[in-house]
Parts: sequence; C-alpha cells; structure tokens
Amino acid sequence: MRPPEDCRRCALCAGRTNVVMPDGDPSSPIAFVGEAPGAKEDAAGRPFVGSSGKVLNQLLEEGGLPRERVFITNTVKCRPPNNRAPTQAEMDACLPCLESELEGRKVIVTLGRSAARDLLKRDIVMKDEVNRPTKVTIRGKEIVLIPAYHPAASFYNRTVKDSLRETIRVARTYLEG
Repeated sequence: MRPPEDCRRCALCAGRTNVVMPDGDPSSPIAFVGEAPGAKEDAAGRPFVGSSGKVLNQLLEEGGLPRERVFITNTVKCRPPNNRAPTQAEMDACLPCLESELEGRKVIVTLGRSAARDLLKRDIVMKDEVNRPTKVTIRGKEIVLIPAYHPAASFYNRTVKDSLRETIRVARTYLEG
C-alpha cells in the first residue's frame, strides 16, 4: 500500500511539499525506519537525503550494507512542522502504509524513539532499548526489530556513531543467521 500523492489522512498534508516515499531496494530483507521527513526530504520526496542521511549512508557503507541494498522509510510520509516528532495520530494514519512496506522483512532497524515506539506499541527509554533485538508481529509474521539512535543524534553525541555501527553489526548477524 502506497500513500497517494494527494493523501489527506492527517493534518501533515497541509504543510508538505511531497509525500516522502521509501528508498533503496524494495525487496531487501532489512528495513531502516526513521520517524519523519525533514525539510530536505520533503523537498526531494526521498527519505534520509539531508545531513542525517549522509551519516546513515556512511555507516551503512562501512557496515557492508550500502544504501542501494537496504530499504529506507519513515513512520510518517509527510514532514511535521518545525521538525517536531510526529504525533500518535499522525503515526496511526500512516501505519497501514508502513506495515505494508515492512511486510516480509527479516529485520527492522528503527532510527529514533518515535519509530521504535510506533512499532513496539509502547513508550520506551532509548538507552534501555538500543541494540537490544526484540520481535514484533506485522501482519501475522514475527520480524526482528532493533531499536537504534537516530543518526541526527550523532551531531551532539559522539558515541552515537559507534552505537549505530553496533546496530548494523547486530542487524547483519540476524540477516546472515
């Protein structure tokens, strides 16, 4: 299920330039899920093309999972105003589309608290959940979910890049196992 270009399921449609669609390999067994598009993503219509995307691309390449070989999406497809986190109602509006995108994956890496909370269906404390694989059920099938920090966090916390490197290493063990 793809959201239509004229989607009006929530109020985010009012301020968007583009519906930001997934990127990468649609048949990849691994998906990286961010929380919401930023300004550059909204302009381009693609996820993770700004500074966070540069960090993600670098770490994926280092970890042997180049961007072209993974699936990248967001919990919501339209940019929230002022780069705020999406509300639960906004995430709920996009959830059928997100679940459709994630169906059949082997591993999901959530990037940031909102994405993890949306798919885990509970509130979380990131430091307690990061890099701790768990299973979620999406459309009747269990999938490994690995919560991770959002790449933007690396701009103000130097340890985040190392944590994301570990995330990619852990994800690869589940892909190869």
